Amino acid sequence: MSTNPKTEPTSNAVKDPDDWVTGDEPMTGAQASYLKTLSEEAHEDMEGDLTKADASKKIDELQEKTGRGQ
Repeated sequence: MSTNPKTEPTSNAVKDPDDWVTGDEPMTGAQASYLKTLSEEAHEDMEGDLTKADASKKIDELQEKTGRGQ
């Protein structure tokens, strides 16, 4: 049985980036900006040619490393 997005609006909010329909598209400007910030805080070089899915994974990784997003 599927969930009703009107009664459970966040049920689909957390989805594995590998399952994203648009995951192979280039990362968004917002992702690039946030990755730049996180990369600087983590003292890492920023990768500039990531897909949306890969950028999301890298953001998660850097958030954990920097303590952001907790």
